[in-house]
Formats: sequence, C-alpha cells, structure tokens
Amino acid sequence: MDLMLLLKAAVMGVVEGLTEFLPISSTGHLILAGALLGFDDDKAKVFDIAIQTGAILAVIIVYWQKISSTVRALPHSADAQRFALNVFIAFVPAVILGLMFGKAIKANLFTPEVVATSFIIGGFIILWAERRPASAIRIQEVEDMRGRDALKVGLVQCLAMIPGTSRSGATIIGGMLLGMSRKAATDFSFYLAIPTLIGAGAYSLYKDRALLSMTDAPMFAVGLVFSFLSAWVCVRWLLKFISTNSFEVFAWYRIVFGLVVLGTSYFGLVSWAA
Repeated sequence: MDLMLLLKAAVMGVVEGLTEFLPISSTGHLILAGALLGFDDDKAKVFDIAIQTGAILAVIIVYWQKISSTVRALPHSADAQRFALNVFIAFVPAVILGLMFGKAIKANLFTPEVVATSFIIGGFIILWAERRPASAIRIQEVEDMRGRDALKVGLVQCLAMIPGTSRSGATIIGGMLLGMSRKAATDFSFYLAIPTLIGAGAYSLYKDRALLSMTDAPMFAVGLVFSFLSAWVCVRWLLKFISTNSFEVFAWYRIVFGLVVLGTSYFGLVSWAA
C-alpha cells in the first residue's frame, strides 16, 4: 500500500469536500492541487469526479428530511411532483451538453490558465449579482419555482463545464440573477447537485473503467471518506453563513486567487501544470 498516494487522496478529498458547494469551483481547485501534488494523470481525473459522490452524500444527509418527505409525497402531492420535475428539468441540459462536449472540454480546457481566468471572471459576476436591487427577487423558496425557472438554472449550470467556473457558483449566482433569493438559489443548487454529481461520477467510472483495478480501491475509499466529512462540515456552515452574509467574500477570494495563480505562473514561481 502506497501511503504517500493515500495521503494525496486524503488531501484531494478534503479539497473536493470544502470547495464543491462553495461558489469557488471544486474542479478548479482539484486541477491546481493535483498539479502541485503530481496527482494529475488520467486515473487522477477519474478519481476527482468519483469522489464527488462522497460530497453529495453529505448533502443528502443534511437535506434528508426534505428529500424523504418529497419522495413519500410523490404519489399524491402536486407540490412534491412539481419540485421533483423541476430538479429533473434542470438536470437534463447538463446531461445533453456533457455527452456532446465533455471529452473536448476535458482535453482542451483543464489547464491552470483557464481555471485562473474563470476564477477572476466568476468573481466579478458574483459581485454584480450581489449588488442587484432587492426588488429583483421574485422567488423566495424553491417551492415557488416554475418549470421555466428550473430550465434556466439548468442551462446556467452548463457553464460549469468550463473548469474554474464552479457548478454551485453557476447555479446559485445564476439563480439569483434570474430572480431567486440567496436561500432559494442555494437550496436548489444543492438539490440539483444530487443527480448531477452522482450521474457524472457513475458515468466517469463506467467510461474509464479500463484505467482502474481493485488495487485502486483504497485510494478511492480514502478520497470518498475525506470528501464526505469535509463536505458535511462545509454544507452545514454555508447554510448558516448565507442567512446573514452575502457571497461577496467568495468573489474577492476568486479574484485574488486567480491573480495569484496567473502571476506565480507567469513569473515561474510556481509550476501549476505538470
């Protein structure tokens, strides 16, 4: 058993769990962390996607009451049926565009330069969204969403296929720009993450199964456990944070971190890419 490899898997799991649901891009951080750790071959890319399942398990546990009550009510409740349909509608665009362009995006855009640029652009978009007038909010809770609202959020989620954009950032900030309250946008982003991340993880494991063997099981297990634990802490913290704070702190983090990556790369201080 390679202890150094397991340590790298644990670090990557923590990075995934802490960044998956914040609007700062888990994929971008994983690309940069993997480059620094020398954990960025084809198998590592499968690992990065697979350990999202650990993070999403944390969301399922935090939102278990809502999820279980919705499932039980599906046969007879119009509200539950509309909620489930909205999640499905928002999920579909990512499936279609991911199958069409996923391979090309992974081959050409998974670079530190693209990640850093996306960090910076996304930061300014968050600042713009947070400074919109309060009168623009028309959806206070996820139950108030209509099908076309869900479709718009689903289309915005597709922007997250560009590494560094952030899936949660795209759906939360996109939802806010479409008229959702900060709480409603955050809640719907978490619900939408469940089919999106589980689907992406399962598809990646199936598609690249030839790269894997049973000897990789400990590495994946460590990554999943640390991803789950750090995500559980992060999700609970974020739900409390947004009740009294805006996302502007994450915007400035994105801008500063993106500039640091570009600057250190340009002057040769850090080799972000293997």
